[in-house]
Amino acid sequence: MKDAPPPSLMQQFENATTIAVDYAWGIPLVALLIGGGLVLTVMSRGIPLMRFWHAIAILRGKYDDPDDPGEISHLAALSTALAATIGMGNIGGVAIAISKGGPGAIFWMWVAAVVGMSTKFFSCTLACMYRKIDADGIAQGGPMYYIELGLGRAAKPLAVFFAVCGLVGCLGLFQANQLSAILLESSQVPNWVSAIGIVVCVSIVILGGLKRIALWSEKLVPAMCVLYVLASLVILLMNAPEIPHLLLSIVTKAFGWSAVEGGAIGSVIIIGVQRAAFSNEAGIGTAPMAHGAAKTDEPVREGLVAMLGPMIDTLIVCTMTALVILSSGVNLQNVDGGSKEGVILTAHAFGTVLGPSGRWIIATTTVLFAVSTMFGYAYYGRKCCAYLVGPQRSKWYNYFYIVALGLAAIWSADMVVNILDTAFAMMAIPNMIAVLLLSPRVMAAVKDYFARLDA
Repeated sequence: MKDAPPPSLMQQFENATTIAVDYAWGIPLVALLIGGGLVLTVMSRGIPLMRFWHAIAILRGKYDDPDDPGEISHLAALSTALAATIGMGNIGGVAIAISKGGPGAIFWMWVAAVVGMSTKFFSCTLACMYRKIDADGIAQGGPMYYIELGLGRAAKPLAVFFAVCGLVGCLGLFQANQLSAILLESSQVPNWVSAIGIVVCVSIVILGGLKRIALWSEKLVPAMCVLYVLASLVILLMNAPEIPHLLLSIVTKAFGWSAVEGGAIGSVIIIGVQRAAFSNEAGIGTAPMAHGAAKTDEPVREGLVAMLGPMIDTLIVCTMTALVILSSGVNLQNVDGGSKEGVILTAHAFGTVLGPSGRWIIATTTVLFAVSTMFGYAYYGRKCCAYLVGPQRSKWYNYFYIVALGLAAIWSADMVVNILDTAFAMMAIPNMIAVLLLSPRVMAAVKDYFARLDA
């Protein structure tokens, strides 16, 4: 009997990413994200959440002033942030969460989103409180800036660590990978053809800078949300009698031992929080980079707008995806690529209920979700690069980003997810530490802002 051939270099790399993500995503990180978000929620006494309608008024432009510092409007900032979060995490990520952790994983996604609203509020307020004028005279905000300026120069190594990890974490690898997967499954488009198309399409937009990214995001995000939500609502209405039971099963199995893989409650919690972090990115530190570019001289306003992100992304869109999958009757274990190619599982769920049109709806929304997310991530990655090497040289990051997308389109989904999950974990650590340490300053700003507003 012949010995098994040694693993290829690519297989060795994939094995290494599996080991890395297992170490990165342990209980300590989950405690930092959920526990830290809970601390911020209690500290704020729910003030941001109670000002929901004020946040909507800000988003609608009621308080806009063209002379305020920054590059883009509140709406454009939220659209850019949502473009980077409403995407494959909602279509493919939810499917991966259910296939690996069972319905109970969705409950922990909800928990992460609720406390994540406070995390987003604090972090994005800080992004506007601590902005730094770069060599081009543009005000820049984000975790690396509030770490350095808020905590002092002694903390700059933490800021550099965040930015270095952001160079990898902000690559749109999962989006390119899942887009090529659905195009192969729905239209038999070879992965290499998808890779070329992705590279060309993304290059046209991201080489035009933030304003072009924001312009495309403002157009794509509402359209893709409406299409996907309407299709999901049709399925949920068709399966309406099952919804109460499914919601109950999500809650009960969150504390049970019936996950598809692993089973233990600790595993279910980690999977749910992991996929929530991948979906809405609360605590990771990406969204503050978009909101830090908003035109405002009132940081609290941008924090209020930012907190809407996890609600829209996870509590609404992810929940609809989960209910569609669970109500469709698709066998999570027998779908080709079920746990590996999350978007394929979602496509099967839509196809099971709506027939061929369901698969085409997923194919279309996947294209919109994936492309818009890749636009937003490109801005984040370049911003990390600009912090490290300056804005003039950061343009080279775009080419690194584009090449990485092409490679991700032909890599395995497991390897792509492991790379990004590990990078996200490394970004979350310095970001959450800084947000928690600087939170008293945010609360001082909150009290001052609402005192003036209510006067």
